[in-house]
Formats: sequence, structure tokens, C-alpha cells
Amino acid sequence: MSSYFTDLAQQYIDGEWRPGTGSWDIIDFNPYDDEKLASITIATVDEVDEAYRAAARVQKQWAATNPYARRAVLEKALELVEEREDEITEAIIAELGGTRLKAAFELHLAKEFLRESVHLALRPEGRIIPSPVDGKENRVYRVPVGVVGVISPFNFPFLLSLKSVAPALALGNGVVLKPHQNTPIVGGTLIAKIFEDAGLPGGLLNVVITDIAEIGDAFLEHPVPKVISFTGSDAVGRHVATVCARLFKRSILELGGNSALVVLDDADVDYAVDAAVFSRYVHQGQVCMAANRVLVDRSVADEFTEKFVTKVKSLKAGDPRDPGTVIGPVINSQQADSLAGVVEQALAEGATALVRGARTDNLVEPSVLTGLPADSALLRQEVFGPVAFLVPFDGEEEAVRLVNDTPYGLSGAVHTGDIERGVNFAKQIDTGMFHVNDGTVHDEPIVPFGGEKNSGNGRLNGEAMLDAFTTMKWISVQHGRSGFPF
Repeated sequence: MSSYFTDLAQQYIDGEWRPGTGSWDIIDFNPYDDEKLASITIATVDEVDEAYRAAARVQKQWAATNPYARRAVLEKALELVEEREDEITEAIIAELGGTRLKAAFELHLAKEFLRESVHLALRPEGRIIPSPVDGKENRVYRVPVGVVGVISPFNFPFLLSLKSVAPALALGNGVVLKPHQNTPIVGGTLIAKIFEDAGLPGGLLNVVITDIAEIGDAFLEHPVPKVISFTGSDAVGRHVATVCARLFKRSILELGGNSALVVLDDADVDYAVDAAVFSRYVHQGQVCMAANRVLVDRSVADEFTEKFVTKVKSLKAGDPRDPGTVIGPVINSQQADSLAGVVEQALAEGATALVRGARTDNLVEPSVLTGLPADSALLRQEVFGPVAFLVPFDGEEEAVRLVNDTPYGLSGAVHTGDIERGVNFAKQIDTGMFHVNDGTVHDEPIVPFGGEKNSGNGRLNGEAMLDAFTTMKWISVQHGRSGFPF
């Protein structure tokens, strides 16, 4: 595995594997045991420029390529992911601290999204629109935007890089990908290697491993990319949106969340417990859709809480290589420190710890807190880790108010014995996605994915990919002669 990381610990620019020319290295660590996986000399502003120029140069020919030929490259990439599943699994475990369960979950979704991208290559359709002018034909073409800049996060880097890269390529665009510094291989060069081996023309997809301390806003401000697809925190997303708006670039923003899982008085409590534990603790809670808050009707709160706490205590924390491990490490020590601070703050504000997980380096065991004051800022912010807040409520009206009392609006779930009651509840919640009698963590290839409020702008998946990575062009043809007033 170490040689696997070493081989991919380079920049991938204009079809060439080469070291960066920056003055310092990004060190890629295993977050569980601190093993050094790779050392990568960072890319500079000049290399970002080279990557974008290469993508722009090759993209014209790629856009003119028969979409069936583009589809064949995507099909081969999917085939390679399936062939290399064991290697990719081990890389996810090593670089992210993801458990085997998490790696399987990420790979399953990645393959599903690649399958959808295969079909996406043939999806763009033109239209002929009537004209009030005699003899005129209005043709509307759907064409690639050109070059797309993709910035991906550390939590599901393989999936969330592919989720923008593959559709953008399928639709005829060039791409420059900047993976998160903590996941440069799984979120970056591993994907470049797959597409290189699948026969993608050199220069069309580029991966730059770098840091804003080196390049500032050069990745965003470069004149070549017409679309920036960013997945990450709302704080950084706000900056991305500001820069893009100033330069008239389109930004697709998939940002953080503060999802709630709601248990109404007629819910199947045992099932709701299972859904809530998964929704909060999958991949150590490092998921934008994770259920930060678990809201429970007071009439079933005692039963739910007892069963929830029992199940959380049973979750095995430890080495993510162990198939029995459910809770692996968080991504780095800063994240672990932050989570310790969240628990300390909650307790200082008067919360009670029903479960207080121990911390060993980056391994943060699950905590369950209740009794937070209603005005606590912790109930309104994203907590990116295995800390759950249990909040009792009295009746649906209060539940709706509590769920919406956050600046985020990504996902959520409600549990009830009456499906239509659940749907009516969901309609009152200001989110892009909401689930009845299920968990909060879902993503499907053809269903629009995205959030409201501080959780982002735009949608991905299915038809939304066409809106994200193509543009419409009107070409009119005058078959007769127009009349002009002078």
C-alpha cells in the first residue's frame, strides 16, 4: 500500500506525472496510526495555470468527439474501478481512516454515479423553437461550458470528486481537480490514474495538489474555468461564491448541514433508533447530511433515549482495518480538538452526557448529550463528528420550529406511523432534501442533490448535471429575408 501511495504522490498536469515546484511538501498521513503515506511537493500558481491551459486546449477537440466515444471512456473507467475495488478500499481506509463498511458504502455510490455518467454523455438534446419572424428557425443547442474547476472535501473524496469530474467529462468539458490536502490520493490522483488508464486524452483532466497558502485564490480567479464545483464548509463556500460572482463564473456549492432526525409520537421506536444511530455516526459523523440533532416527542423520549444510548455504547471504535470497527478516527488532530471543545462547551452550558466518549489521538469515541439550553449555538451549527444532541419536544408544531431553527438546510428525516403525516411534516422544513421513515444520509444518481440556506446553491445528479456543466446557445437561421426599419 505504501508504494501505491508513493506512485500516485505527484501532480498530474497536461497528461504528465510530475512533482510540484513549490517550496514545501504536503505530508499525507494515516489518521489512525499517523503513518506517513506520502510526501507531495505542492503545485504553484504557474502549475495551476498550466493545468487550466491544458484543459482548455484539449477540451475543444473532446467536445467535438462523438458522444458515443466519450461514453466508451466512462464505461472503461467504471470497469477499472470495479477491477481495482480492493486497492481503492485499502486506500480509503489508510488515507481517510474510513472503516471497511464506509469504504464499501462510498465505492457503491461511486460506481452508481459513474454508471449514470456513462448515460449522461448522450443526454444533451437540442431544441427548435418557433419564431414570430417569418422564415426564421430558432435552434437551441446545449453545449459544454468549457473547463470546470472542482474542489473536493476529505470525507467522501473518491465519491465527491467523481461526482463532478465524471459528469463534466461526459458532457464534453475539461476539468482541473483540486482535492483536499488531507486526501490528495483518494480524492485526486487515484481518479486521474483511472481515467488515464481508461484512455481519456492527456491534458483533459488535471489534478493539482496544493494549498491556498501557496496559490491564494488563483484556482478560482483563473480566466479559463467557467464553472467552479465546490464541496466543503459554508465558510469557504461563501468565499468561493463571492469570488465567482465577482468574475461572472457559475458556482455549484454543496456545503455543510445541521440535519435533524425527528421521532414523532407514533413512530416505530426501535427502527427510529437504528436510523438515528446510523445517521449520526456513519463515518464518525463526518458527513454533511449527518443527523447532528435527534428530536424526540416527549411521549416516547424515555424509551427512545434508553435504546439509543444502549446502541451507541455497543458501537466498536478502533482500527478501521478491523471489519468489526464502526467508529474509526476523525481526519486529523484539529478535528479531534474541535470535537473535544464541543463536548466541553455543551457541558459548561448545562448539558448532560449520557455517553461521553474517550479520545485517543484522532480516535474520538461517540458521545450523546442532552439538556442543552434552547439558545445554545451548538444546536444551530454543524458538528462534524460523533457527537449527538438529543432534544425532546412537545408536538409537531414545536418540532417543525426546532428543525428550522438553524442557518442550514441540507437534509433531515422524520419517523412516524403515518406516511402522509410524515410527508406533510417534510413539506414544512426548509431543506433541499428530507426523508420519511429513513435516515438523513442519502444520495442517488438521478435525484437532485443540494441544500437551501447556508447549505449551498445549485443541484447535482441526474438532469441537474446538465444545468451544472452545460450551457444553452441560441443560433437562429433566416431562411428568407428579414425586413429592417432603416
